[in-house]
Amino acid sequence: MDSMCEDLAMHRVVVLALDGVYPFELSIPVRIFGTAVGDDGEPLYQVLTCSVDGGPVTTEADFTVAVAHGAELLPTADTLVIPPFATCADVDRDWLPPTLGAALASMRPGTRVVSICTAAYVLAAAGLLDGRPATTHWNQAPHFQRSFPTVEVRPDVLFVDDGDVLTAAGVAAGIDLCLHLVRRDHGSKVANQVARLCIVPPWRDGGQAQFIERPVPEPARAGTASVRAWALDRLHQPLSLADLARQGQMSIRTFTRHFRDEVGMTPGQWLTRQRVEHARRLLESTDLPVDRVAAEAGFGTGASLRQHLATTIGVSPTAYRQTFRTTASGT
Repeated sequence: MDSMCEDLAMHRVVVLALDGVYPFELSIPVRIFGTAVGDDGEPLYQVLTCSVDGGPVTTEADFTVAVAHGAELLPTADTLVIPPFATCADVDRDWLPPTLGAALASMRPGTRVVSICTAAYVLAAAGLLDGRPATTHWNQAPHFQRSFPTVEVRPDVLFVDDGDVLTAAGVAAGIDLCLHLVRRDHGSKVANQVARLCIVPPWRDGGQAQFIERPVPEPARAGTASVRAWALDRLHQPLSLADLARQGQMSIRTFTRHFRDEVGMTPGQWLTRQRVEHARRLLESTDLPVDRVAAEAGFGTGASLRQHLATTIGVSPTAYRQTFRTTASGT
């Protein structure tokens, strides 16, 4: 049977490759979505790659990519992903080639549209980002904002989820966004399994900064990775900054400085994010009462958990559990 006709119930991800595409980002959707499987081991997504005309696509590297499909795939997409391409300096609202514009216009209403890095230019040129929040690579953000002043550009975040239109910053942020979508579709258990198989971090919050001044610690100095691993095993316990510094055998001041250099946030901010993430996993995968989830995640009380969850994702623990338990169970 033709792959385009297989399992009509399976969520179809169509990847649109444009000339000048970056090969690494082109491979992200099939690697992430293609790795996602259910409890029975069956794939949860069908990932197909196309070009506008069905012909080969030049890349930013020294080779060309042959694809099996053309723009006829776009009306069949549940999710469309557009990887970045090399030439965007001349892109503005009048840039969109007629063939590409027609291809995008052929999508079904409600199709989820995703851009990685500079592919946000394509969505903006097609008018899909007018009046909406979006991001792109921080180095292109000023040019992007000048080119598309009606877009609410967020230059400092990893990705923006605006419901049916999502945009990611450069390179690894595309992985973060695809994992976020797997999580949104099927819950943390599936997304974490994908992350483990791909050997990438299971979750980086979309609001995390794109660029950290000194993300790699100097070779001669002690790092904080072992302390972070130690803390992750003890999220249910009270953990003070002094406890973390003592575990790292550093003064509080030195530990805090090294931690910020390596992680891009304070120890307290990082610890809160890890506790929120642990609470989300427990809400998705267990029937523990909210107060017990709060205790296991180190928030102490249900009221504290509700406050942190509302601040982070804008919903209560009960609403979050109802949404993601339903999603993960496929009901």
